[in-house]
Amino acid sequence: MDHQPKFFENLSGSGKAIGVLTSGGDAQGMNAAVRAVVRMGIYVKAKVYFVYEGYQGMVDGGDNIVEVSWESVSSILQVGGTVIGSARCKSFRTHEGRLQAAYNLVQRGITNLCVIGGDGSLTGANLFREEWSGLLEELAQNGKIDAEAVKKYAYLNIVGMVGSIDNDFCGTDMTIGTDSALHRIIEVVDAIMTTAQSHQRTFVLEVMGRHCGYLALVSALACGADWVFIPEYPPEEGWEDTMCVKLSENRARKKRLNIIIVAEGAIDCHNKPITSEKVKDLVVQRLGFDTRVTILGHVQRGGTPSAFDRILASRMGVEAVLALLEATPATPACVVSLSGNQAVRLPLMECVQMTQEVQKAMDEGRFLEAVRLRGRSFENNLNTYKLLAHKIPDAELPKTNFNVAVLNVGAPAAGMNAAVRAAVRVGITEGHKMFAVIDGFEGFARGKIKEISWGDVGGWTGQGGSILGTKRTLPAKYLEKIAEQMRTNNINALMVIGGFEAYESCLQLHEARARFEEFSVPICVLPATISNNVPGTDFSIGADTALNAIVETCDRIKQSASGTKRRVFIIETMGGYCGYLANMGALAAGADAAYIFEEQFDIRELQANVEHLTEKMKTSIQRGLVLRNENCNENYTTDFIYQLYSEEGKGVFDCRKNVLGHMQQGGAPSPFDRNFGTKISAKAMQWISKKLKETYRKGKVFANTEDSVCLLGMRRRNLVFQPVAELKTETDFVHRIPKEQWWLKLRPLMKILAKYKTSYDVSDSGQLEHVAMLPKEAVPAAI
Repeated sequence: MDHQPKFFENLSGSGKAIGVLTSGGDAQGMNAAVRAVVRMGIYVKAKVYFVYEGYQGMVDGGDNIVEVSWESVSSILQVGGTVIGSARCKSFRTHEGRLQAAYNLVQRGITNLCVIGGDGSLTGANLFREEWSGLLEELAQNGKIDAEAVKKYAYLNIVGMVGSIDNDFCGTDMTIGTDSALHRIIEVVDAIMTTAQSHQRTFVLEVMGRHCGYLALVSALACGADWVFIPEYPPEEGWEDTMCVKLSENRARKKRLNIIIVAEGAIDCHNKPITSEKVKDLVVQRLGFDTRVTILGHVQRGGTPSAFDRILASRMGVEAVLALLEATPATPACVVSLSGNQAVRLPLMECVQMTQEVQKAMDEGRFLEAVRLRGRSFENNLNTYKLLAHKIPDAELPKTNFNVAVLNVGAPAAGMNAAVRAAVRVGITEGHKMFAVIDGFEGFARGKIKEISWGDVGGWTGQGGSILGTKRTLPAKYLEKIAEQMRTNNINALMVIGGFEAYESCLQLHEARARFEEFSVPICVLPATISNNVPGTDFSIGADTALNAIVETCDRIKQSASGTKRRVFIIETMGGYCGYLANMGALAAGADAAYIFEEQFDIRELQANVEHLTEKMKTSIQRGLVLRNENCNENYTTDFIYQLYSEEGKGVFDCRKNVLGHMQQGGAPSPFDRNFGTKISAKAMQWISKKLKETYRKGKVFANTEDSVCLLGMRRRNLVFQPVAELKTETDFVHRIPKEQWWLKLRPLMKILAKYKTSYDVSDSGQLEHVAMLPKEAVPAAI
């Protein structure tokens, strides 16, 4: 980055008033967004107002529009839904209603609105903005306001955030609430699978999504469903026969259960609805399978927001306030959204128009166009699902005569099994023979290697840990034996799934090529570790699941503290020297501080934190939460910090400590990790196939260039293959972390939301982009 950092201290909100409202259907994470808007607004010295009950409250005025303080948004981060209420509002659709709303806002000097809702709510906000100056003139003519007010409040600025569990808004990879809704669906599917297994049943699950099949598609991908029905991609004519053949084939392969997922808006190619009951009747009549229907309904909207949704909403809330501070009368209404792992601002109406285009394409039967308009993330999901769900008959498979081995290295991480499953199935589809290595490189050296088939990996997506078994052992001490095994089994390519050890292992194999030509084959590393400390990628498989485990525990701990009052909890997280889990956990759990290795701290800082908590205990929020990464400092241990806080806080607060330990490594993988694992693994396998074709000469594979040993990572907006040899310069090998880490930029965010004065580099935000220009070949942060 050669730009000059731009800090928001130069942006002052004094004299500005911001109104925040939630409108339309509720979504988990809306409260996190409200909290971020309020706190960031107050932080930059603006006045912030709640508008209760959405547009209805704006029209009704009175007690529905209230100025709020810092404490008003305490303890709402972990609450689902929206605490300020949401309502469908007919009167705002009328001119009179909007006139009244404008009057109510002008009375309080509010000319900045932050609207959290779906496309309907945002379209309404834009219309209001366009009419604003006309409405004020009309109010002046009616004698309601004076000419001075018309001049003073001449412009209305609007920033939108999309809160919708359906993820049906174009221009944004993930809307607030989608990830949490996927959590609810996956919890149900995992629970249903055990009962279906017991009775050999078929389950038809109906999920939300009247006009958008995102939830259905991604949950089908995340649980390996047998069939999925979505509005954007109706099944071809004669689907009834095809589906029944697939289901009975799966049963013949000893699969004891079938899962079929139906979006509530599913249609056939003639635009006729396909209902869950219709699917059930079909299976019963044609196959006689014991079949049950489960309709998830509003369960999907409920429950606590996932870690991802809290971080997403907090980032967007802060970005929304910055956008309002920078807005001029000429700035169009914008939406803050995520593209890949980057916050962007997009013109609101461009997004709305594109969202409406999708519906139009579906109504007119242009389904391929509808899928394309939904965006790269949707298209990616659909293609991956099609690759993995249905086995091509052996007779129709290409035969490449290549053997590809898959192994896990390092500590277990949730989502590893999903990655192995995708690798095996895509490999088989590409025509390779797939081999599984048991117990990492140690097992490899001992010859623990076997061929693995399509059916062997069925049901693996939802399993935590590592089914293949994993070891931290690096290959250096077994090089000869591993080379011998590669020769014996004629292994032509390797896929290594694991953490920092996996990356180091592949570096060792790369460096050993001069001595052992067996290692001159395509090798791909997939980052999978809860620590998220692998160079070359923003995210690792398993980190999201660990983050959710931390946040869930912090929620419980906070709840216990709110009963006893005046209590501070010190929580130790894993991560080696990498502070990702501590920092992001703190942001998602609403902690007061997070101690990490990457940001050195001394006794003065600890003292300042104690004083900060002492001040906090004087307010109505009488509890504190402090996270500490396990290796942040060798002398300031968790015990030391606990004792220091206990001594310094005597008479003001008492202290408790908690070491979270290995619960962070366990558990069923989150929807994000299942999908991220599945998608990057499928992409890596296609890369391996391409490399095998390129390096096959005279009857053997010989790949000895740097770019034939790559790590596939997500960088900002794109999935990129990077030679491990090139990543060496970006790595701190002593502490096993990348030299530069993107999430450190979010560190000030946590401090601001915990009421610390800090400086925040906003160079990355700010530029308004256009929807159509987003890069096509990329993968979303939240998949």
